[in-house]
Amino acid sequence: MTVNGRSVSGEVEGRTLLVEFLREGLRLTGTHVGCDTAQCGACVVHVDGLSVKACSVLALDVDGAAVRTIEGMANPDGSLGVIQAAFQTHHGLQCGFCTPGMVMTASALLTEHPSPSEAEIREYLDGNMCRCTGYHNIVKAIQAAADELGSTRVAAQ
Repeated sequence: MTVNGRSVSGEVEGRTLLVEFLREGLRLTGTHVGCDTAQCGACVVHVDGLSVKACSVLALDVDGAAVRTIEGMANPDGSLGVIQAAFQTHHGLQCGFCTPGMVMTASALLTEHPSPSEAEIREYLDGNMCRCTGYHNIVKAIQAAADELGSTRVAAQ
């Protein structure tokens, strides 16, 4: 598979979850294990551009796929990407445990809906749980990222 633009391989047991392969096999520990039941969203990654909960997917099932993790969301120079920076600027995190999954979910949302309403953001985050923030600042961060990405798209045209 390709992970964050880099070709990787490894041997895994048939029951190895994608989240385990990423964290233990590749040492990409930004993808978190929260509930182990695909309910909290802390383990969200992108597989071939689609959001998936890596605790519910077998590593073997993504053989040959392109996987993007939170580590792949940074800019090429290592600085925070637009969505990550918006979470920081708008205090969309407290303890930070849910943040990687939230950022990955926000990225998928903004790809599908570049200018989502507050209601659309809240609905899209339905599969991601946060115990600390109350979601208000997470929503603000996603709105700010949408605005910045929209400005970037307009400037590029």
